Amino acid sequence: MSGFPLPPNATIGIVGGGQLGRMSAMAAARLGYRCHVLTPEADSPAGQVSAAVTLGGFTDPATLRRFAEAVDVISFEFENVSAEGLDLLASIRPVRPAPSVLRISQDRIDEKTFLNAAGVATAPWRSVETMAELEAAVAVLGLPSVLKTTRLGYDGKGQAMLRSAEDLAPAFERLQPKPLILEGFVDFAQEISVVIARGADGSMAAFDTVENRHANHILDLTLAPARIPGAADEMAQAIARRVAEALDLVGLLAVEMFLDAQGRVLANEIAPRPHNSGHWTIDACPASQFEMHVRAVAGLPLPPATRHADAVMKNLIGPEGMALWPAAVAEPGLIPHLYGKTEALPGRKMGHVTRLFPRGALPGDLGVEAALGPLLSPLLSPLGVIA
Repeated sequence: MSGFPLPPNATIGIVGGGQLGRMSAMAAARLGYRCHVLTPEADSPAGQVSAAVTLGGFTDPATLRRFAEAVDVISFEFENVSAEGLDLLASIRPVRPAPSVLRISQDRIDEKTFLNAAGVATAPWRSVETMAELEAAVAVLGLPSVLKTTRLGYDGKGQAMLRSAEDLAPAFERLQPKPLILEGFVDFAQEISVVIARGADGSMAAFDTVENRHANHILDLTLAPARIPGAADEMAQAIARRVAEALDLVGLLAVEMFLDAQGRVLANEIAPRPHNSGHWTIDACPASQFEMHVRAVAGLPLPPATRHADAVMKNLIGPEGMALWPAAVAEPGLIPHLYGKTEALPGRKMGHVTRLFPRGALPGDLGVEAALGPLLSPLLSPLGVIA
């Protein structure tokens, strides 16, 4: 290990072989680094573009030691990895972000507790371990509310909307393991997010606040920049900086937030890694979120997180999304990205497409719909009803 910043041709280890690792490895290669991926998947998206792959799980000590000894610094590309495994890796090589950051993001109770302690507002919530506690929590938070698992939930998995008293018992029985978390329903106007990088020296670079629209609990569209009041934008940016500092983050962080009907910004979740809502930065910014991730992990200076264009990013999800791929690569003005996944399973993120606009010229919904053209096929929800 030659210290930081990492010299050219150093090796960055990435735990996880998905598309976030893939795009991180591509950014690292442009900066002169090699990437080595740890993944159980033989033909992973990240492995396809990396210099080396260790095939194995995230908990086997021998596999972890072999992987760590082959790299100079380690990061991860999704949260559902073993924090204990990262502890072992950190005993051999620097891990950025630290395992302590991963632990907070892995557990919704720890996450909400951390955010509130840092002075960041969230939806009201209660920890729930028994049916009696759920009934008591509902009495305080009211209905509708959302019951969630505390771990391993993503893209709408591991949660249930509670609209009436009859919903409580079936949801409590179905969701495992306990404890669960009950979150009060937010009358939100928009879902927004900020991706921020922080270096070991404490320097930070935050991308513009973006607006996110979901279909079937999976991110469908990201609009950059978010069309929100200036005060809400400033609040979202301040929250991202406060969270990054409180975590003592070294790496990249996405903070997902709600803008409610009263104009308040409430933090929802944090993700200490590149994020789906930051994919637009590849095409609209001099340094993408993936380059920022690599720079922070490698100890390089962080450039300003500026954009030279407005952008709309659309995910290609499952078989329906892949059916749109021929149109995506044929339509002028659309910038297609495919992740190299061999099977288009329902709900699986297969790729994304970006459409750029002159800076300051992001159109309204009808203009966005027209610009995406063939991607808004009858198979997918029309733009006007996604939010």
